[in-house]
Amino acid sequence: MADNTQKMSYQAGETKGQAQEKASNLMDRADNAAQSAKESVQEAGQQVRVKTQEAVEGVKNATGMNK
Repeated sequence: MADNTQKMSYQAGETKGQAQEKASNLMDRADNAAQSAKESVQEAGQQVRVKTQEAVEGVKNATGMNK
C-alpha cells in the first residue's frame, strides 16, 4: 500500500512539474509576443513622425515659409 501511495505521489509531483513548465513556456511566449507588438507599434509611430515631418517641410517649401 505504501508503495502505491509513493508511486501516486511521485506521479502527482511529476504532473505538477510538467504543468509548471508548460505555464512558464506560455508566459515566455506571451511576453515575447507583447515585446514584438510594442516594437512594431514604436516603429510605426516613428515612421508616422518622419512622414509628418516630411509633409510639413513640403508645405513650408511650397508656400515659401522655409526661407
